[in-house]
Amino acid sequence: MQSLIVIARAVLCAAFLCGAVCASAQAAPADEATRKAELMAAWQAASQAGTDGPSDIALIDQGTLKLPSDYFYVPKSEGLRVLRALGNVVNDATFVGLVVGKRQDDGWMVVIKHIKDGYIKDDDAKNWNADELLSNLRAGAEESNQDRVARGFPEMAVIGWIEPPAYDATTHRLVWSLLAKEKGQPDDAPKNVNYNTFALGRDGYFSLNLLSGSERIASDKAVARELLSDLSYNAGKRYEDFSASTDRIAEYGLLALVGGVAAKKLGLLALAGAFVLKFAKIIIFAVIGFGAAVMNFFRRKPRSDNAGGPA
Repeated sequence: MQSLIVIARAVLCAAFLCGAVCASAQAAPADEATRKAELMAAWQAASQAGTDGPSDIALIDQGTLKLPSDYFYVPKSEGLRVLRALGNVVNDATFVGLVVGKRQDDGWMVVIKHIKDGYIKDDDAKNWNADELLSNLRAGAEESNQDRVARGFPEMAVIGWIEPPAYDATTHRLVWSLLAKEKGQPDDAPKNVNYNTFALGRDGYFSLNLLSGSERIASDKAVARELLSDLSYNAGKRYEDFSASTDRIAEYGLLALVGGVAAKKLGLLALAGAFVLKFAKIIIFAVIGFGAAVMNFFRRKPRSDNAGGPA
């Protein structure tokens, strides 16, 4: 197994670039020393509980993720702790786990969720308008800014599409991504990216949200698409297994996954707080080689390739 130092650097780099997902209000930030201690403890737990690829990861009772080589899966309990230590609030009911890369230049994080709202009809994918959807997302971001300001997070501004919504009616997969930034951020500064992929099933859908930055997304988006193709539903849980006579139908259609439902349920476009941005850079430098104590911390108790298991 590659050094967990690489895993830690990759995840903290992803947090530095764009933060993790937020779902509701959180308490006032703790002092810096307390946050630092909790982040270190959270990653110790994650490194011990996680699973190296290649491995088959059971995703609750719904499906399986064929985790590729050089990827690392963090299960639910430890993943929740990491995201919260990075200053975010996560919905326990929908969160499944995290995936990070172990390669030297990896700087992304994928947040996996399953939303069990029922079977989602995909008829409206034939008629949606990308410009109208973009306007709705901009309005949603402005509304969400009130909550971010109240919690001490910077306001967000949606710039435009990185990749407009594309739905494959054969595989029942949806992909879309926005370019966004902090308000007041210079135009030439790295922009925050949520690259969103969805896999529809009988009971609801999986969301695989890749967190990256504008300077990396051209290559990083291949990660999200790879993981999306590596996810399969269990027999009986597939989209085509739907039974109109017995199954619940969601109160919204596919269009909502590129609008209000996605923004509210998945916490898209959320940034880490100022403390997290500062602290992430400190830890990245320490892991690279400026802090022997931090390096030794992440080297403790490495796991074998077949150790651990899914949440």
